[in-house]
Amino acid sequence: MTIRPIRNENDYREALKQIETLMNAQEGSFEGDQLDVLVTLVEAYERKSYPMDLPDPVEAIKFYIEQNGMTPKDLEPVIGRINRVYEVLNYTRPLTLKMIRKLHGQLGIPAESLIKEPARQ
Repeated sequence: MTIRPIRNENDYREALKQIETLMNAQEGSFEGDQLDVLVTLVEAYERKSYPMDLPDPVEAIKFYIEQNGMTPKDLEPVIGRINRVYEVLNYTRPLTLKMIRKLHGQLGIPAESLIKEPARQ
């Protein structure tokens, strides 16, 4: 098997087929090394060809509270009083730098998502 750069969709599909045949390769073996190289090439191609857009900041917050079984009330220590929390969640109040820092620092929501311009304003 020859490993080549992935330049287009045909190369990409071929690399995926090769990966499939190597999935049971032993780590550290020749086939395992080929698998590692192919996976790295595919990941690079996917990052370039299928970039993932960052989520809307409010949607990122809503997703976080949903995934962690929280309620808007649980955001009070981070955002402020409950009315302010609802203003943020309803897009009527923008996030402040202080809120962004707390949401990132205390909850671990990616800062890149929080500083993005909201989809709705």
